Amino acid sequence: ETIDMLDFFPRLLTIILTLFFLMICGYICRKTKIIDDKASKALSRLIVTVGQPMMIIGALNNIKFSKENLTTGWQVLLISLVMHVLMATMAFLICRPMRKGNFDRAKVFEFSLVFANAGFIGFPILDSIFGNGIGSFMGAFYVVFFNIFIWTWGILILSRERDDIKLTPKKILINYGTVPCAIGVLLFLLQPYILPAEGSLLAPAYDALSQMFDYLGSLCTPISVLVTGSLLATMPLSDMFKNGRLYLHSGIKLLVFPIVLCLLAKLVGLNDTYVLLVTAMAGVPSAAMVTMLAELHDIEPGYASQSVGMTSILSTATLPLVMLFAQWVVTW
Repeated sequence: ETIDMLDFFPRLLTIILTLFFLMICGYICRKTKIIDDKASKALSRLIVTVGQPMMIIGALNNIKFSKENLTTGWQVLLISLVMHVLMATMAFLICRPMRKGNFDRAKVFEFSLVFANAGFIGFPILDSIFGNGIGSFMGAFYVVFFNIFIWTWGILILSRERDDIKLTPKKILINYGTVPCAIGVLLFLLQPYILPAEGSLLAPAYDALSQMFDYLGSLCTPISVLVTGSLLATMPLSDMFKNGRLYLHSGIKLLVFPIVLCLLAKLVGLNDTYVLLVTAMAGVPSAAMVTMLAELHDIEPGYASQSVGMTSILSTATLPLVMLFAQWVVTW
């Protein structure tokens, strides 16, 4: 696989600028009191409980079932599982000494190192590398473990020293990540049996259901980034650019993690496609869901939004660099 940087960089820039403009809109909405504390929490709850589950189901429901796709799907699932275990382990070890200071900020730092914007930024980036449809197809399987991890290990991070956030065995199995992932995978596997024949009376109902998943799932990006922008307005912007810890966080998230995982992927013998996939998904900025959950649980939401904002801005420079590095690695 070779990456066409003339195509890759403009697409990345377009995505980051879209994020940036949405954040500005959210920032203005907060300053003009269109979005207040109550609205911000309500929007966060809407995305966490409705938008994201529908996005997961829709992404998996839109994949055409075939034996080849099934093979690729379980291989990407396995890669995603290993990647999240490695990123969680590295983030845990890096952030352990930080807990002696601001404990809540250390939690946000760790949380935002592990969870990346694999959907809104990841899917188009993968499409620009592997071709439209193929990239987002792999991305849909990658985000299965992203969502399982965010609702298990992610909640465990946030629950430290908090009695009101509990992770029980029931919550590990049944949550807003695991249930839609199970439904989505089931719909994909049962596709040959439940897909109505074209022209049948059931076809419009099935299509309408698929459209509903897509419409509700498409709420995730604009609303989550609007909330991130509105939370940025609760703290002086100069604080973000003067905060050395945010640059440290961005350096680890955007350079150290993708380079380490790229080299590991090559060393264990993954093929070129998967080496590039690993690097791209490790190199995208922190997920907007970091802000959503920090806002819902009152864990430094302003600082969480700064982490997302800073990594989003800096990724325009770092992502092309790490992808060029990955392209060089696959030629070994």
